[in-house]
Amino acid sequence: MNKKPILIGVTGGSGSGKTSVSRAIYDSFSDHAITMLEQDSYYKDQGHLPFDERMDINYDHPLAFDTDLLIDHLKRLMNYESVEKPVYDYVSHTRSSETILQEPKEVIILEGILILDDPRLRDLMDIKIYVDTDDDIRIIRRIKRDMQERGRTLDSVIDQYLSAVKPMYHQFIEPTKRYSDLIVPEGGENFVAIDLIKTKVRSILSREGKL
Repeated sequence: MNKKPILIGVTGGSGSGKTSVSRAIYDSFSDHAITMLEQDSYYKDQGHLPFDERMDINYDHPLAFDTDLLIDHLKRLMNYESVEKPVYDYVSHTRSSETILQEPKEVIILEGILILDDPRLRDLMDIKIYVDTDDDIRIIRRIKRDMQERGRTLDSVIDQYLSAVKPMYHQFIEPTKRYSDLIVPEGGENFVAIDLIKTKVRSILSREGKL
């Protein structure tokens, strides 16, 4: 395996549908060596802080992420080396003591809200995708997800959205749209765009002799 893996970056605001787009790509190449990596796994370890202080951290700011560790892990994976991927606990608002063994694959999908913010990350990617979805749809999706999957209350989700998520989206996330190779409106419902992405990935795989 002398050719590096293909790295596909999928970004967009919280609730934009980037996970659906990532999953659609993943499912289309399930017969190949493919994996998904979430930027959320690389939130900084906040275990040294009291719980109340952890709750007040702005998790939609670039500084909330351990980007150096993510870059290190990606470089190792692209060198066909395994890594111990961190696990983030959304209930305790810090990194878990557990890790997950991440094996290298020929295709890596990196998904997260700020993966295009750091030029070091951008330079590693073969395809950069921005999922663009209306604010109203994103907040509704976020409310449903955080209440059902993360044990949050409605008031806490709304407060966090208005105080951090929305302003950080317009300050840091939306501006990274200009670095993308493809903008996908409405996420996983845009089947034409997803088909175009699949075609491009197949083209790269074929060029690299991986089909």
